[in-house]
Amino acid sequence: MSDVIIIGAGPAGLQAALTLGRMHRSALVVDSGEYRNGTVLHMHNVVTNDGTAPVDFRATARAQLQRYDTIELRQGRVGEVSPADGGFAVRFEDGTVEHAPRVMLATGMRDDLPDVPGLAELWGVRAFNCPFCDGHEFAGRTVGVLGAERAEHVVRMLRPIGVSIVVFDDGALDDDRRAALESLGAVVHRAPVTSVAPDGEGVRVSAGEAIRVDGIFVTNAAMRQRAPFADQLGLRMLPSGAIEIDEMGRTSLAGVSAAGDLAHRASVPGVMAAVTLAAAAGQLAAIGIVQELVMA
Repeated sequence: MSDVIIIGAGPAGLQAALTLGRMHRSALVVDSGEYRNGTVLHMHNVVTNDGTAPVDFRATARAQLQRYDTIELRQGRVGEVSPADGGFAVRFEDGTVEHAPRVMLATGMRDDLPDVPGLAELWGVRAFNCPFCDGHEFAGRTVGVLGAERAEHVVRMLRPIGVSIVVFDDGALDDDRRAALESLGAVVHRAPVTSVAPDGEGVRVSAGEAIRVDGIFVTNAAMRQRAPFADQLGLRMLPSGAIEIDEMGRTSLAGVSAAGDLAHRASVPGVMAAVTLAAAAGQLAAIGIVQELVMA
């Protein structure tokens, strides 16, 4: 039996496993093969890995974890996590059951994109949601902003990068907000977006007419838990849809930790999706687990 079962093998889960392995604590890391940035071609704003493909990042991490005898990596999908015998039972979809005194959730969030034909195919390639991660690459180019509710915030973030911005009004803008966007230098297009499609190295947006932009920032994608485990365990949740954790990644249920973009402290305004933040959260959660093991 491992000290902890880590469900999820993105940056949070992999970093947690590394930290535990270096302390000679045992962990079973379950990798479903699905990742929030699975369609992304290059990571950015990741020190020493700026421009690295996420698939290469994960492969390097997995190779390094092979050096640690106490860490087991397993491909598979978990269907249920439940308390059992003073610890937890982790049931895989193939019927296998593993037990551990502690569980760490690192399955991340899922983006529910607006219902625009073609958008899902461009997600992570030419359509994004994070100016910190992808804004710099559009310096001196033209981008579209899809989703009017948070458009002004995104426009203000992108302005110093030096991009030309077209905001596609989905009906949420009144005259004052439209004027505010235009005062920031954005062009506001009032027709609804009916589809998007690749256009050379850019994107063709159909919105009453065909408008070409180099990329799209989507502000109205909804986020939700990728996996059902928080509900199954009855964990305390935050208005953002994330799991509430303390400073060391502990959830409201003793023995369960969470790390990555699926969880944050109540003092943080919302979900912050970034590779370095997820890895840092994974390390903190692993340190918290080691502390508990030492005290036990």
